[in-house]
Amino acid sequence: MDELYGMAGHLIRRLNQISTSVFAEKMKEAGHDLTPVQFGALSALRTNPDVDQATLAGLIAHDRVTMGAVLDRLQNKGLIARNVSPTDRRARILTLTDQGQQVLAEVEPIVWQLQDEILCGLEDDEKALLLRLMRKVADAGNARSRAPLHLPQGR
Repeated sequence: MDELYGMAGHLIRRLNQISTSVFAEKMKEAGHDLTPVQFGALSALRTNPDVDQATLAGLIAHDRVTMGAVLDRLQNKGLIARNVSPTDRRARILTLTDQGQQVLAEVEPIVWQLQDEILCGLEDDEKALLLRLMRKVADAGNARSRAPLHLPQGR
């Protein structure tokens, strides 16, 4: 049983729990009702405006079905708008509303600050190394994910 506590999968799950908990705590303290996935969607929409739901899901490595529910919540909060695509009437083009831009501007500094809390116990050089290694593993395993990351060309 002790081997469990040193297994990559177990540790990754625990770090995800810690990350999500710290994020929720800091958003609540700041008076925002926002999840990490919702933040990711807003951030990706700012960088990649006027994309459809499937493209946005790929930009944040999230499955399309869950992405629909995330976007419903963001739209209900007034943070995004969905408009019919001029080239495909079945698709909806997503954009940040003015309120979405404002919320993103308010929470982004908080999200950057909480990164240190997520990686508490590590020195700066250790944080950089861990992030570099996590990215290397995530990149190497991307194709095996049920929701792979799809970045635009050139990134």
